Amino acid sequence: MAERPDILSIGAVLWDIIARTPRAMERGADMPGRIVRLPGGVALNIAMTAARFGLRPAVLTAIGRDPEGDELVAACEGLGIGCAHAWRAAGQPTDRYLAIEDPGGLVAAVADAHTLEGAGEAILLPLSDGRLGSQDRPWRGPIALDGNLTAGLLATIAASPLFRAADLRVAPASPGKALRLAPILPMANAMLYVNLAEAALLADAQPADAPEAAEALLARGAQRVLVTDGAREAADGCAGRGVISARPPAVSIARVTGAGDTLMAAHLAAERAGRDRAEALSAALAAAARYVSGEDCT
Repeated sequence: MAERPDILSIGAVLWDIIARTPRAMERGADMPGRIVRLPGGVALNIAMTAARFGLRPAVLTAIGRDPEGDELVAACEGLGIGCAHAWRAAGQPTDRYLAIEDPGGLVAAVADAHTLEGAGEAILLPLSDGRLGSQDRPWRGPIALDGNLTAGLLATIAASPLFRAADLRVAPASPGKALRLAPILPMANAMLYVNLAEAALLADAQPADAPEAAEALLARGAQRVLVTDGAREAADGCAGRGVISARPPAVSIARVTGAGDTLMAAHLAAERAGRDRAEALSAALAAAARYVSGEDCT
């Protein structure tokens, strides 16, 4: 029997197709560069980082029952990520994410997560059928949840007793999906990881910086948030305990896709290791900086 995982990562597990060019791009540009295909998706990026920190992650997701899906499962398992509870969707393709990056960061991206979106509540079955939990004995460990799930499914999760005992860590996936997390925002056991643009949407405000954004989200009912703002100050806000902040290390940008997911997993791992809020924030920012610089190439 497979070992019980330390953390569940729920959401997108797909192939990242990333094109990078060494020169700045404008709309319509045709540039030389490199194109790579890597296992990716918010849920998988978080799981990969968790594995690097010594945790045993498993993913709850939808993966096509196709050759690309078989290859993706094999790649995940080779990285120490359990896929035994993933929903394998018959007749559906494995999802993909396409991004173009230049030295300034992300130029454009398209996420094709139709198989995940179509699976709906099927990906949550292991939390209710006894494999990982049930209505009477819900999962009690950490869960990383990503905003690639549909608004309807996220609302279901917010109201479900299956999640009431979890340490729930939540990422929007993109500013365009941030408002999907509105039902999750007031959950007592949820911590949201957002950038400044996502925080502004959720708070319905125009914060000037991450500390101000964290304050705005707490005022809207959030219990715990971590707000990033690129190379500027990041902030950890906790209801009843206020807001702390730190500035990430200065690094040259080699890649950006997956940086926020790395930060989230590193922060969770630091807190599980017993670090306090300030230490965990600094550790997460340092891990994300290493990732962005290309120093962490796993």
